[in-house]
Amino acid sequence: QVQLVESGGGLVQPGGSLRLSCAASGYIFSIYDMDWYRQAPGKQRELVARITTDTRTNYTDSVKGRFTISRDNARDTVYLQMNSLKPEDTAVYYCHVDGPWAGSYWGQGTQVTVSS
Repeated sequence: QVQLVESGGGLVQPGGSLRLSCAASGYIFSIYDMDWYRQAPGKQRELVARITTDTRTNYTDSVKGRFTISRDNARDTVYLQMNSLKPEDTAVYYCHVDGPWAGSYWGQGTQVTVSS
């Protein structure tokens, strides 16, 4: 079955950096676009970044110039490099794919906390 496993979250000071990873399994990773979403307390889940199969990228305005999404098809892994982190980036970050069998698949999430 499709599995997405995130890692790399944690506590970081404002201005710091983190790199999130999402390891995928159970499907052909390279033929699907991949997303990172986040959900802050009391807010709706929002799309943060997307990378297509041909490595085109899109970002929500609030993270442009600070976050970078990338993928390694040899490792079936998608990454989110987060720099210049702000307190408002605090959220649970989720990996997502609209994948095989018309399914929408989510990881379990990884907590990112930006605080001094």
